[in-house]
Amino acid sequence: MKRKAVIIGCGGIAQVHAQALAALDGVELCAFADRRKERAEELAARYGAGRAQSYGDLEEMLAVERPDVVHICTPHYLHVPMVVKVLESGGAAFMEKPPAISIQQFEELKNTAGSGNRLGICFQNRYNASVKKVDELLHAGSLGEVKGGRAFVTWCREAEYYQSSDWRGRRDTEGGGALINQAIHTLDLLLRWLGEPERVEAFMGNRHLQGVTEVEDTVEAYLEFPQGRRACFYATTAYMADAPVLIELACEKGSIRLEDERVTVRYLQGDEVVFSLKAGQAAGKAYWGSGHAACIKDFYQSLEQGTPYANDLQSVENTMQVMARIYEVAKGEKIF
Repeated sequence: MKRKAVIIGCGGIAQVHAQALAALDGVELCAFADRRKERAEELAARYGAGRAQSYGDLEEMLAVERPDVVHICTPHYLHVPMVVKVLESGGAAFMEKPPAISIQQFEELKNTAGSGNRLGICFQNRYNASVKKVDELLHAGSLGEVKGGRAFVTWCREAEYYQSSDWRGRRDTEGGGALINQAIHTLDLLLRWLGEPERVEAFMGNRHLQGVTEVEDTVEAYLEFPQGRRACFYATTAYMADAPVLIELACEKGSIRLEDERVTVRYLQGDEVVFSLKAGQAAGKAYWGSGHAACIKDFYQSLEQGTPYANDLQSVENTMQVMARIYEVAKGEKIF
C-alpha cells in the first residue's frame, strides 16, 4: 500500500519536493495546498498525474485527504504551527528549513514530536557527495583531529527578492535574514565537524538593503570550542553573484577544503589530493544543492523501517542553539 503524501506551500521549493516524491516507489502524491489556491492547482496539474487535489488551507486538506506525510514548504513563521497540527492529527511531517524561528518554537516542536521518527528536517546539504567525502576522510583518521575551521557564504539577494514576498525581510515572519535563510546549511556543516562551541562572538548588519528589509544581509561569527579549537564564519547576501560555498577544516596533519563538489586535501608534508566529485541531479535553483531527493528518500525509508531519521530534531538542535546565540550576541538582545 502506498503512503499518501501532500505538500502545503506551493512556491519554488515545493516543486523540488514534488519531483523527489514522483521518483519514489511506494509514495502517492495526492494533494497540494496553498493560501493562493491557484498555485496549488497549478502544481496539482503539473505533478499530480491527473489525480492530485488542490486546497486553499492545511486544515481542509488534512480532513479530506488524511495523508500519511505532509511536506511543509511554507514561509518560515508557519513551519512550527503547521507541523504541530500535522503531528497532532497523527500524520508525519517533513519540513523545510528552518525548523523554527525562535528557541521557544523549537521547544514546542520537541514537546510535540517527542522521541518518535515522525518529523524530518530538510537539511539536504548533509547528503552532498562532498560532505560525505569529508566525513569519510575524517573517519579514516589520516588527518588527525579537527582543530578549527572557516566557512564563507557570499551570495546575492537584491531588493526584488524581498519585495516579491509579503514575509521575507521581516523579523517576525522570516526570523532573520542571511543567517537563518541562506547560511543555515553552512553553519550546520561547520558544526557537524566541530561540535558545540563554548563561546560565541558575532556582528551583523544590513549592508546594502537599508530601508528595504529589517533583517541582516551580513553576519560574521567567531566560535571557540573545547581543547582550544576555533572557527570563523562569514555569510552575506550583498555580493554580486551566488558564489560557491567554501568550508575549510584545519586538522592536526593537514587541511580539508570543500568548495561545491570539489574537496581538496593538503597534508603538512606538502602532498595534495583533489576529489572532483559528481553531484547528484540538482532540482530547482543551483544553490539549493542536489541533496533533496536523497534527503527525502531517507526520511521515507526511516518511516518504512521504523528507524530513527538522520535529520531529526536532536540532530539539528546544536545548529539551532548556536544560530540563536549568534543572533543574541550580534544584536545585543535576545530576539531569537
